[in-house]
Amino acid sequence: MCGISGIYSFDSQKVIDINLLKAMNALIEHRGPDDEGFCLIEKNSHKILPFSGDGSKEDIRQLYPSLNLSARASLGLGFRRLAILDLSMKGHQPMLDPQLNLLIVFNGEIYNYIELRQELIAQGYSFNSESDTEVILKAYDFWGENCVLHFNGIWAFALWDANKSLLFCSRDRFGVKPFYYCRNRDFLYFASEIKQLLLTPVDKSLNLPMIWRSMKINSLEVYGEETFWQEIKALQPGYNLIVDQHGITLKEYYKLNPASFGKSSLSLPEAIEIYRETFEKAVQLQMRSDVEVGSCLSGGLDSSAIVCTASRLTDRPLQTFSAYFPEYPPLDERKWIAEVVHYSGCISYLTAPQAEDAMAWFNDATWFNDLPLGSGFTAQYAVMKLAQENGIKVLLDGQGSDELTAGYRHSFYRFLADLILQTKFHKALKEALAWLKKYGCIKGLSGLAKALLSIFLSEPQLYNFEFRFLRFEPFNQDFLQQCKKSLSEPILAQISDFSSKSVSKFFSQHPIKLNNTRTLTSDNFSKPTCDKLSNFLYNAVYTTSLPTLLHWEDRMSMSASIESRVPFLDHNLVELAFSLPSEYKIHNAQGKYIHRQAIKPLVPTAIFNRKEKSVFGSPFISLWLRGPMKTSYESLITSSTFRNRGIWNLPLIMDNWQKYLKGNNSQAEMLYNIYALEMWFRRFSQKAVI
Repeated sequence: MCGISGIYSFDSQKVIDINLLKAMNALIEHRGPDDEGFCLIEKNSHKILPFSGDGSKEDIRQLYPSLNLSARASLGLGFRRLAILDLSMKGHQPMLDPQLNLLIVFNGEIYNYIELRQELIAQGYSFNSESDTEVILKAYDFWGENCVLHFNGIWAFALWDANKSLLFCSRDRFGVKPFYYCRNRDFLYFASEIKQLLLTPVDKSLNLPMIWRSMKINSLEVYGEETFWQEIKALQPGYNLIVDQHGITLKEYYKLNPASFGKSSLSLPEAIEIYRETFEKAVQLQMRSDVEVGSCLSGGLDSSAIVCTASRLTDRPLQTFSAYFPEYPPLDERKWIAEVVHYSGCISYLTAPQAEDAMAWFNDATWFNDLPLGSGFTAQYAVMKLAQENGIKVLLDGQGSDELTAGYRHSFYRFLADLILQTKFHKALKEALAWLKKYGCIKGLSGLAKALLSIFLSEPQLYNFEFRFLRFEPFNQDFLQQCKKSLSEPILAQISDFSSKSVSKFFSQHPIKLNNTRTLTSDNFSKPTCDKLSNFLYNAVYTTSLPTLLHWEDRMSMSASIESRVPFLDHNLVELAFSLPSEYKIHNAQGKYIHRQAIKPLVPTAIFNRKEKSVFGSPFISLWLRGPMKTSYESLITSSTFRNRGIWNLPLIMDNWQKYLKGNNSQAEMLYNIYALEMWFRRFSQKAVI
């Protein structure tokens, strides 16, 4: 929806740098081209002073003076607005409630704001606007920090409680919206994007283990609170950050509970019906907007289900946006897109980006992304630009379903391992034979070998195995030694392994209240274990997949001033999916079984019957690097800038490049990663790393 900036002074004698606040806000105009605003908390009087900015609308300029760069303030908040709800000036931010003495900057949407508004009105609150932002202020006043537990939505906000001289910040349950912060001795800086914090005086030393980790496993480009800079941290999903003169406190308010995994007593037909109803309700809630809502459409089951459901909930044809690559048939979905368009009556807009477009966009897209680009960025970037050109500000997208109901092939390996460990040998044999029939002898036996490996190795050990052996090492020994010196814990330490011991520890740290009468802890369970499939999916949600996908989703959409909404990550649907038995998720070697059965009535038969779908992406590694981008790639890896970087294992890179040119794709992803990281260095860090 928007972008935020903030500076807080811990030292009662020191004032914030207002020029810096203004510069931080200017960097995220793309997140909010509709309006700009600032508020300063005066140092001595503690008055809240609102200001307009260079990007403010005319009515806001008439109402508030221009930002006073010479003011003395202990807190400054900046905001860029993408107007989605209550398009009037009443939706302007920073939003102040003078009666409650509360002030907020908020990026995101509270989808159930109408219901909460009615609940709060019943409690005696009155409202000045139709915005969800004001609902947060009243909800905080009524419920305090627990207000976030009442929200169904996506958010990153900073709320100043003047009565308590306290800054209350929060990020949504699964991290759809970003929030970054850093601090030195005297000041806290926070923002929607990392690039804003690169303007601050905080140390900009790079986090070498983070760079190393992300190169070896693509899906770990986002990892807990870490970023590519040592001193810049991400507020993790499901966390609040509370700031006062004594310092910073981090509080986890939400986490999926392993005690509930697989414990549902619903029959399969009951689960299918409830899953469908929960999904449809999520789409309905996320259609709430005062501007037109469109949707991405890839031709796969997930986006098709969203489009077909959303089309029934709007009084105008839903606009959909798709990318295709005619030169690479696995990524040409036009046939399937046409099926959905005919079935739902939506309007389809198509774009076919070429390698030349990818090269032309690469530098700017890297800047928007803050991190090295994934190889599929071209399709996502092109779709967002297309939606922007057609006047769309909000898009629905299908991220999350694979993590909920076992859509990745690696899910099957854990599932088969579980069946064997549970001595369900007949079921295991049936699934193994179905797998072999589906993938053939060579691919099938390889998958079964991985399933056997999953029996003997924990989840962290499996990822460590991938880290060490899947891809060649692109860095030289000097770089690796520097990485290992700076590691305070194993490089994959945040990957969870829910053994009985670890789940018991989880319960002791996260007691759960049932019916507000008793507390559920490890003492209530004799063997609180979590099967390997659930463990894998839990890690996919919090560590190994979804965080990175959501980062790309946010940056590519906001680069075009578009808010992306993800119905499959409605927390009610996520919790339901994790409560269901593994057998509901994988059946006859096919993942997302309950997901498929639930949305079967919603989509065209041809879409439901599709056997395989390519991963949403672009033909970077399959075609472009050895084709139209070959000269560009070779120019990069033979350049003096690349060689003087001081980190690359040049002989090994050249050897694998030559193998790739001869048709060997086994290391193509790593070769792309090298290109993306070097381009990132040139955009964000001109200095050598070591």
